[in-house]
Amino acid sequence: MEQQRVRQPWVVGVSGASGTPYAASVVRALLAAGEAVDLVVSRAARLTILDETGVSFRDAHWQEDLTAWTGVEDLGDVRYWSAGDFAAGPSSGSYPAKGMLVVPATTGAVAGIALGLSKDLLQRAAAVTLKERRPLVVCVRETPLDGVTLKHLVELDAQGAVVLPASPGFYAGGSTARELVDFVAGRVLDAVGVPHGLYRRWEGELGSGGKTA
Repeated sequence: MEQQRVRQPWVVGVSGASGTPYAASVVRALLAAGEAVDLVVSRAARLTILDETGVSFRDAHWQEDLTAWTGVEDLGDVRYWSAGDFAAGPSSGSYPAKGMLVVPATTGAVAGIALGLSKDLLQRAAAVTLKERRPLVVCVRETPLDGVTLKHLVELDAQGAVVLPASPGFYAGGSTARELVDFVAGRVLDAVGVPHGLYRRWEGELGSGGKTA
């Protein structure tokens, strides 16, 4: 008897930090790579998405709103979980996720994950990811960082997470906001080994950032 293929998604957690275009770019690239995505959008993130893009992200209309936010018409294999749903798949270690990407991450989310508070599904899913020793990338978007947050980030690193600040690199030749956003999203995907073509990679040649593709 042929064994059915088990779905293994990447969980993408979007917290309320400024920088929701980073999350949209990550989702677009994951779908372009043929990856399954489980999406968790915090309550605060809904307000940030509305403020930064004009898109209202609603539970009952998440597919329509996700298309409006990311520009992706064919959403492929995407599941959406409400941030208040503690019975959701990603809340359990037996749920076969590949890992989790928190993009962007507020300092509050950083603290909650580092301390294991599990105040909402995003934090709970991140805690599960750590305890199951799966890849966790935390793309923190805040400046300046105070000592408490720095200690939390060190703790996350000690627990095996990748701490990846939303810090665009200019050597890839990015000159537009979209290109700089895609650079950060590409680095997030690099951290978990998902192939993409979001930015020009360094090849050891000075001045290559100004070349056209």
